Amino acid sequence: MSQYSIRDLEQLSGIKAHTLRIWEQRYKMLVPQRSDTNIRTYSDQELKLLLNISTLKDHGYKISEIAKLKESEIKEEVFSLSDKVMQYSDQIQALTIAMIDIDEQSFETIINKNIETHGIEKTMVNVIYPFLTKIGILWLSGSIGPSQEHFITNLIRQKIVVEIDKLPTNYDPQAEKVVVYTPEGEYHEIGILFAYYIFKNMGKKVIYLGQSLPFEELKFIIEKEKPNFVFSAFTSFSTSQDVQNYITKMGTTFHDQTIYLTGMQVVSQKLELTENITVIQTVNQLVALGANP
Repeated sequence: MSQYSIRDLEQLSGIKAHTLRIWEQRYKMLVPQRSDTNIRTYSDQELKLLLNISTLKDHGYKISEIAKLKESEIKEEVFSLSDKVMQYSDQIQALTIAMIDIDEQSFETIINKNIETHGIEKTMVNVIYPFLTKIGILWLSGSIGPSQEHFITNLIRQKIVVEIDKLPTNYDPQAEKVVVYTPEGEYHEIGILFAYYIFKNMGKKVIYLGQSLPFEELKFIIEKEKPNFVFSAFTSFSTSQDVQNYITKMGTTFHDQTIYLTGMQVVSQKLELTENITVIQTVNQLVALGANP
């Protein structure tokens, strides 16, 4: 069982820590454990309860009304909302619960309905990427382990791969080429898989090289295929100086290519870029990039 701090609960539910403390005192809705130094910690069950409470509040329920309900009744009220058009925030809360419970069926229901209704691009922008941001908060705080993170990201990966497979491949030798990969030591694949979908959907010829590619192998492919563009993502790539050194090497080695970079390690710091490198700051920019790289 995982343990969560009050800050985790605030970040995941959108309810301020001060408000949570008031609810604890007034309604006894959450009963945290306390450490020897009086620090509150919360269980999986309490996090799920709070996410359901947050969903009901977003749909106009008053906290005084929710407090009168049993936990099972709160779940039933949230379940009844599934017959309505649920907001993106509701779906993100539900995905968080699915991750905590290792509940593949709930994940499939939420994501399949979104893709069917809105398509993969809007689902990625409005549901999956905000959800991954929440996972990142839990991961950094140590509140979730690798098994939960791997479980949910691999399900997301499968969905993107299915959508990629539905698209026709452009075999036109004159089609613009895009090399997509992550550098050696970088194993986060969701961002580059979505880039693969975006570029393929726009009729580009995508050369997908996957995760953790050694630089010499990248150089071999670029010299052989002479792509128009290179796309890469840096999420957990070593130190900031290593990132700077790597992208400087990219820019000078592949001066004939337009290079697009994304990921926390490039978005969150000020880097010196060669003229042929552009940083993609947001997922919306990535979607726009597919239309006009």
